[in-house]
Amino acid sequence: MRAWLLRPIHVSWFLAWIAGGIVVGAAVAGILHVRSFSGFWLLLPTILLFVALARRRAMFLVFAFVFGLSVGLWRGASEQNALQSYQPFYGKNITLQGIVSEDTSYGPHGDERLMLQAVSIDGERLHGKVWVSLTSGGDIRRSDIVTISGKLKPGFGNLAGSMSYAKLRHIARPHPGDLALRIRDWFSVAIARAIPEPESSLGVGFLVGQRSTLPQDLDNELKIAGLTHAVVASGYNLTILVLFARRAFLKKSKYLAVLSAVTMALGFILVTGFSPSMTRAGIVTALGLAAWYYGRKVHPLVLLPLAAAITVIVNPSYVWGDIGWALSFAAFAGILILAPLLHHFFWGTSQPGIFREIFVGTMSAQLATLPIMIFAFGQYSPYALLANILVLPLIPLTMLLVFGAGIAGLVVPSLAHWFGLPASWIMHYMIVVVDKVAALPNAQSNLSFSVAALVSSYVLISVIVAFLWRKTAHDFRQETSSKTADKLTT
Repeated sequence: MRAWLLRPIHVSWFLAWIAGGIVVGAAVAGILHVRSFSGFWLLLPTILLFVALARRRAMFLVFAFVFGLSVGLWRGASEQNALQSYQPFYGKNITLQGIVSEDTSYGPHGDERLMLQAVSIDGERLHGKVWVSLTSGGDIRRSDIVTISGKLKPGFGNLAGSMSYAKLRHIARPHPGDLALRIRDWFSVAIARAIPEPESSLGVGFLVGQRSTLPQDLDNELKIAGLTHAVVASGYNLTILVLFARRAFLKKSKYLAVLSAVTMALGFILVTGFSPSMTRAGIVTALGLAAWYYGRKVHPLVLLPLAAAITVIVNPSYVWGDIGWALSFAAFAGILILAPLLHHFFWGTSQPGIFREIFVGTMSAQLATLPIMIFAFGQYSPYALLANILVLPLIPLTMLLVFGAGIAGLVVPSLAHWFGLPASWIMHYMIVVVDKVAALPNAQSNLSFSVAALVSSYVLISVIVAFLWRKTAHDFRQETSSKTADKLTT
């Protein structure tokens, strides 16, 4: 033990412990409702951090964690304090104005649902986001400025407030507004010329992550089959784009490959919007591409907390109750940590084929996210692994065919249907798979989890990971930086 405490530690592990401390500190600030944490209290942890970085011994990792914990508490407290501005308005009928931050959706009773940011009440600008459902909606799009009246209630999850069955007073659409959204909608119309419904909406979901246009029945079946992640903006879409850019331009130059990958990723994020999962995917994409470009070997236990800490610094409320954020990082951990260990344990160091890669990766991601899914929603999809294996391998080809069909819809509208046939056939197969899987007995099972059960589940998963790591002695750093970068955005 003494020898381990005195051994030299690479600086990346100090970054990982700082990042872990930031996430924990922000979480504590949210749980305990800490609203005041003076920057003065960062002085001693900063001194301890300089000592730790100067010595770089394992025993000083705790100093790095204390520094991160202090930063997380300070950032979380400032966010908590900012959200207090909503307190005087809870329980009152008010009129508020805000910018629609995401595509609108519809509830089971037909009510239109919005997520508002840059909220102002009585001319006072407030921090945080507000969830709203409208009694009667309108032609509302992302980036529109809406004025709404109703009773404001405390928010849920990471939201500052909520307003149910509110009344829409006014819609203002800035000019030129959200150009990325206009391009997406313009291209979606072109795809609709080439591909019939419901395949057209499914193709748009695969290509740009737009789920709001899916027919309700198909949307429900995708949830039951565990395939919703394939039609929402996620790291999977970014993975395909980044790999395409890298492999298309690598023969020209490594710099051009990275530049094209970053351009494609940024364009995709602008089109889909900055949701928690896309924020995570964008940050990890940038880290992965940087590591690949400079030829660095990246350890997932460094990347995971580092990416989480960056998102928490940007928005501490992610860690307080954003299920999408938690699921995104849980899946990230499953793919980058559990999947390689399972490959090594059962098949040694042989390079996996595409089928095994998808099977083990999907199984690992689902195992890592299952406790959160059950705890948050009380449901899980026992056939999700089967559905993913039957559908996911075809998504890259489908995205390419849908994109080609959209181009045909713009250039030769009269012949677009013929160009869209290959994509239509593949997506018809996918819809049949989703329909059959969703119709299987107990396709969506109910199960409830307590906090203790949630914690126990992740303790058990951690024990499994530790056992596999000990048995295989797997060296994550020996995976090539290119292979690591391929996984990072999945």
